Amino acid sequence: MAAETAAHGPSAGEYIQHHLHHLQKNFSFENVTQKNIIDFSLFNADSVFWSILLGALACWLLWLGARKATSGVPGRLQAAVEILSEMVENQAKGVIHNAKSRKLVSPLALTVFVWIFAMNAMDLLPVDLLPLAWQGVTGDHHAYQRVVPTADLSTTLGLSISVLLVCLVYNVKIKGAGGWAHELVTAPFGAHPVLWPINFLMQIIEFVAKTVSHGMRLFGNMFAGELVFMLIALMGGVWAWQFNPLSGGFWRGVGDVIAGSVWAIFHILIITLQAFIFMMLTLIYVGQAHDAH
Repeated sequence: MAAETAAHGPSAGEYIQHHLHHLQKNFSFENVTQKNIIDFSLFNADSVFWSILLGALACWLLWLGARKATSGVPGRLQAAVEILSEMVENQAKGVIHNAKSRKLVSPLALTVFVWIFAMNAMDLLPVDLLPLAWQGVTGDHHAYQRVVPTADLSTTLGLSISVLLVCLVYNVKIKGAGGWAHELVTAPFGAHPVLWPINFLMQIIEFVAKTVSHGMRLFGNMFAGELVFMLIALMGGVWAWQFNPLSGGFWRGVGDVIAGSVWAIFHILIITLQAFIFMMLTLIYVGQAHDAH
């Protein structure tokens, strides 16, 4: 079966399945395969690597823009950083009215936006480019490598859980431990002792629902975008073979470039919009932590 696959190439299903599989390691850095839906004995090494690399790159670009700041005519990088900073600050002012909190939350939101945009933008690279390069490095033609961290549910839920932790910290910081505990059992239905368990349950459900939906929204959109690029690559191959079976490789490349470019132009909007939505929801949730109920 393996020899037959090698001779004729993978089927469409095998192609997609291979590209949707992560490079997974256990905590001894051995290659493993996930067998359960939830498995804390391993991690997706490719998502961790690319998210850290792109996060460091995003922070470096922001630092570089700030370091080269001048009171004169700004350069292109400085102008871009200033536009982003002003946009985030204006959004933060409309949601978080505590000026002291904005000194930390606004840079946090800016970092979130740039970081998620960078991770989303990996989806614009050709589907097979980095996976084939990784296979060449390892010498294993079946080596796995996914390069869009936000198309990994563990990454997006990790980000949303981090936002939840920030919200919990601000709940205690702004309202005090006693004030927040009082709010947990008295909102939204009132302070009667009979309603305390119901109020507490509703608060827990709210925190869980916001966190899960925050991560799932980003994951769903980016996973769908990644899948569409894979389908375009497959459609290009099928179209090329039907057009000219003898020189399908060349025409496949032409088909992939045309179809992929059209989708990429549209996908740029999705990439930017999803980063902006995640940033805005971060500001809204942190702003809610400042509000008393």
